[in-house]
Amino acid sequence: MGSACIKVTKYFLFLFNLIFFILGAVILGFGVWILADKSSFISVLQTSSSSLRMGAYVFIGVGAVTMLMGFLGCIGAVNEVRCLLGLYFAFLLLILIAQMTAGALFYFNMGKLKQEMGGIVMELIRDYNSSREDSLQDAWDYVQAQVKCCGWASFYNWTDNTELMSRSEVTYPCSCEKGEEDNSLSMRKGFCETAGNRTRSGNKPEDWPVYQEGCMEKVQAWLQENLGIILGVGVGVAVIELLGMVLSICLCRHVHSEDYSKVPKY
Repeated sequence: MGSACIKVTKYFLFLFNLIFFILGAVILGFGVWILADKSSFISVLQTSSSSLRMGAYVFIGVGAVTMLMGFLGCIGAVNEVRCLLGLYFAFLLLILIAQMTAGALFYFNMGKLKQEMGGIVMELIRDYNSSREDSLQDAWDYVQAQVKCCGWASFYNWTDNTELMSRSEVTYPCSCEKGEEDNSLSMRKGFCETAGNRTRSGNKPEDWPVYQEGCMEKVQAWLQENLGIILGVGVGVAVIELLGMVLSICLCRHVHSEDYSKVPKY
């Protein structure tokens, strides 16, 4: 009966480590996405907060180590190597602590992140230049077009842009245009003019055919929604880690002899 229990524990530990390896790849991919994505609002967040980049590096490190330990855990479980199981348990504990640190970093910096985010968006709108190629400007155009909003608190934030307000015709940010249903990859950028509509009193925001709602509330809702996904993945990984730690200790206690001949040689 004892031998049967050890065998069941061994293969359960192997299964958990296989899942653990996959979840580690998910964590690593999420961290890479934060650093590499230049076409959505995540690139604006990177610029606005150093804590987000730090958290992304923590996710990449944790994901890579998680995949490595999942691989070593599979070898230790199948071959019943006690030293690998002990090493696996120790690193698993460190990974769990690192994940809790990264989660706390994101959670306790949410207020600061929102504040910094508002400042960087307002500065971006104020310095927006239609003749300049800039990945951050493209990211904000993408946000306004996809979320169907304009400006930060409201579309009036664009009145701070000198280039836009110096136009004598009705001119507005192209990505803010109301009723745009074009989901093609070619996104409208820069400033657009309303054909055949000249004003004597200058470029009035009230004449712009744009969404009047600001992006602040929608972006914050997007952050909350994605934070829930991140926390869900983190909790799932933590549960797998705890189960892996318990199974590794149980298996390690029942492996009495060190038989290094069981370690596969390559």
